[in-house]
Order: sequence, then structure tokens, then C-alpha cells
Amino acid sequence: LDDLESIFPHASELEVEMLESLPSLMIIPFMLLAGRWSVRYSKIRLVVLGTAIFLLSGIGSLMSRSLMELIILSAVMGIGAGIIIPLSTGLIVDCFVGEYRVKQLGISSAVNNLTLVLATALTGYLAGIRWHYAFAVYLLPAVTLILIPALSSATPNLVTQREDDSDAPSSISMKRIVALMIFYFMITYCSLVVTFNTSYIAAAQKMSSDVAGWIISLFFLAIMLPGFVLNTIKRLLGRDTNFWSLVVMGAGLLLMSLPHPRLYTLIIGALLTGFGYGVMQPLIYDKAASCSPPRLATLALSLVMAVNYLAILVAPFIMDVVDRLFHTSQHTFAFLFNGVVTLIMALLSLRGRGGLYAQ
Repeated sequence: LDDLESIFPHASELEVEMLESLPSLMIIPFMLLAGRWSVRYSKIRLVVLGTAIFLLSGIGSLMSRSLMELIILSAVMGIGAGIIIPLSTGLIVDCFVGEYRVKQLGISSAVNNLTLVLATALTGYLAGIRWHYAFAVYLLPAVTLILIPALSSATPNLVTQREDDSDAPSSISMKRIVALMIFYFMITYCSLVVTFNTSYIAAAQKMSSDVAGWIISLFFLAIMLPGFVLNTIKRLLGRDTNFWSLVVMGAGLLLMSLPHPRLYTLIIGALLTGFGYGVMQPLIYDKAASCSPPRLATLALSLVMAVNYLAILVAPFIMDVVDRLFHTSQHTFAFLFNGVVTLIMALLSLRGRGGLYAQ
């Protein structure tokens, strides 16, 4: 974004911000539409459609010459991403059940976050060569299109699925889905303070921006790690999985809220926060799928997954309101406030150990 402000010196601040936020704004409605379309149309065809839209917008971004072109293409890219996101998880739900589904959702979450770290690093490297090259990462969907035929030949084990889903509800349990949406929104909002405020704390402690970038990368790597051993964690913690995940996440946020934090406290705090969040995210997706019949699972997932992007959009505004409410401008306060909120949620989760939040 700093490079774009110098490349397009006459661009307004609003235009630059639109380039960053417009994809998320487009993702939310098209995620919900994709969930609805998945009930009537072929999911594989929808994946092809979304991937093709994403790829074409990436090619366009690579060749664009004006900021307005980039803004328009970013909106188109958001449409493609919105179609793909719920289907990528919905297809896992279609093809796997029980512990196998939890395992695959964990791996999917891990790969998502690992790709985020690698793609961000690659984007920075390419942008250092020439700003146009940064958009080369958006050509990755070409690999997805090549793999579509293999995906088309993967069919769910219908016998196993019928046995496993014999107790599945006949329709989406909206009460449970809404509760999951609220829970997912809250933990996502609380964790986002790491990505939004770490650079400010690092700067206040005379640390370089590179250090802040590494801390945020470690945060996403920590989100990734539980995905590979999710069933083991679930087996060990049982009904208390959410409670201990929230405790770990809250402890990490409180550690980062300490006045005059040292580098190692920021690193440990980011790792704890990411790990706690990384356990809960795929389990929320599994729970959403369990709250609906198999044919409506992708629709249920689209509702729950949409709040992730809603949290990304509104988190800065909520943090600003909290700062005004408590009359503070210290960036560490956001970590303290979110840490306390997370620990309160941990206590509340104990009351739901046998119900919605039992993992």
C-alpha cells in the first residue's frame, strides 16, 4: 500500500483503502450466494466458476496500469473468492465424516494459514522487484483448475455418510448456527488485534517493522499447527476443548498487553493466541456442518464463515470505539481488553460443555 501511494500520487486515501477492503466486502455476499447456489447447482461447476473469475482478475491485476483498474479487479476477485471459500470446505464435508472430517478440516485450515504466510512473504519479495509482480500470487488458482478433474472423480462414501448422519437434523438449526456465528465472530475479533496492533507495539519499543512482520507470521504459523493434530487435541481435551483453547488464547493476549513488552513476550503471546484460535476454527466448521443435513451443509458453512470476513472489516472500528470508551490511546490496551473478553468467554464455555460448544 505504501508503494501504491507513491506510484499513484494523486490517488485519494479512500481509493487506496478501497483496494484493501473491497475484496472482503464482495466476499461476504457472494459466500452467502454460493452457499445458496450449492443447494441447486453442481458444486464442482461452482468451484470452476469461482476459480476462473479469481484467476482472470489476477491476470488483469498483473497487467493493470491504473489504480481504478486495480480497484475494479479487486472487487471481481472478491466475487471469485466468495464463491470458492465455502465450497472448498463444503466439499470436505461432503466427502468425509466423523473423525476423518475433523482431520481434513484441520489440514485445510493449516494449509490456508501456511499459504497466507508464504504468499505474503512472496508478495513482499516480488513487490521489491517491481510492483506489478506482486499480483503474480493471484495466478495460483491455475493450479486449482488443473486439479479439478481429480476432484470431480472423488465421490463421498454414501453408505458411511448415511450411517454417520443418521442423527442429522432435517433442516438447518438456525439457533445453533447463529450461536456459532457469534462465537466465531468474537474469537476472530479478539485474535485480530495481533495483526492490527503488533506493529504499533514494536515501533513503541524501538523494534523494526521487520520484527513486527515476523511476529505476525509466527501468529499465523501457530494457527496452522493444530490443524495437523486436531483429532489428538480433541481426544485429549474432550468437552473442555473450547475452554482450554480460549484460556491459551487469552493468556497469549494478556502476555502481549504487558507494559514495555520484550521481544520474547510478544513472540510467546502471538504463538499462544494463534494456537488457541487454530484449534477452535476448524472445529467450528465441523460443528456448523453437524447442525444441518448433508445437502445443506455448504449453506450452513457459508453463513458461519462469512462472519470471519465481517470481523476483519469491523474490528478496527470496534477497537476505536473501545479506546474512546475507556479514554485510552495505548495500543497495548486492545490486547488487555481482548484478553479479558477471551477469558470471560472461556468461563462461559464451561456452562455449554454438554451442548453447542462441546467439541
